[in-house]
Amino acid sequence: MLPVSAEFPKSDSRLSAPIDLGRVRHLFSDPVKVAESVFLRREVASRMHERLAVIKLEPGVVLDAGCGEGADLSTLQKRFGQATILGIDASHAMLREAQAVQNDGLSAMNRLLQQWLPAKMGRDSIAKLACGNFAQLPLADNAVDAVWSNLSLHWHPQPDAVFSEWRRVLRQDGLLMFSCFGPDTFKELRAAFAETAGMHVLPFVDMHDFGDMLVNAGFSTPVMDMELLTITYGTVDKLIADVRALGGNPLDTRLRGLLGRHAWQAVSERLEARRRTSDGKIPLTIEVVYGHAFRPAPRVTSSGESIIRFDLPRK
Repeated sequence: MLPVSAEFPKSDSRLSAPIDLGRVRHLFSDPVKVAESVFLRREVASRMHERLAVIKLEPGVVLDAGCGEGADLSTLQKRFGQATILGIDASHAMLREAQAVQNDGLSAMNRLLQQWLPAKMGRDSIAKLACGNFAQLPLADNAVDAVWSNLSLHWHPQPDAVFSEWRRVLRQDGLLMFSCFGPDTFKELRAAFAETAGMHVLPFVDMHDFGDMLVNAGFSTPVMDMELLTITYGTVDKLIADVRALGGNPLDTRLRGLLGRHAWQAVSERLEARRRTSDGKIPLTIEVVYGHAFRPAPRVTSSGESIIRFDLPRK
């Protein structure tokens, strides 16, 4: 693991929530608890790969921004076999888990391959990991050919600054592909908490705002789309457990301390009475926003002169 970290600035963005990044790191400090939500991240990752399949891309370096426990690192390595894969996350605990998963996978592959090959697999085949802030990446300009980010962007208070940073590290014609939660995510839970003091659910950014941010950050031809997924639960407790496993409440404006017994009972009753469907299940909506864009060729030189491109007519 690379010994790199970054300071986490306070947000001044008008297009995001007052997210406490220290709280985000704390909420993702226990990989065992986070593992309860892996099913959703794997499902969304598979849908991202379907979108990626129609894009012609042969990257030399791929960055997984918000790599978490590292599940996407291996799938990216399989898809881009000759590429160097980098994983960056704000949580040291999740990176340790990612490193352990890679080491276990490498050991298992070595045991299998040494039945036929004289040499073991080298450590060059695993991803390089670093701890850092999306908006202050420990990477040089033009360092990567693709940025991949699965269900991570919504945990940062300044997505506009993140897009600018991702553009900085991308090479010309490099691809950005990401997914994140949209405004309808957890809408049932938000409604149940509406009469309780304090905000308990993030006000996720709208897809169209993300598109505007991409253009403002200097990306070209951004493509945005969304879909609604519904997960059903037999109990309120299980629903809440999964929401916490997905990241919980990192808002700086959140209610401090435990929710009172009566208030919690009222929330549970609202979910039971108003949301339970005829089949006995309680639905939870997940709005997934998908986006991809490219870093275009520069329009001006380093000295500020405009670049005009034209093609000579063929004879």
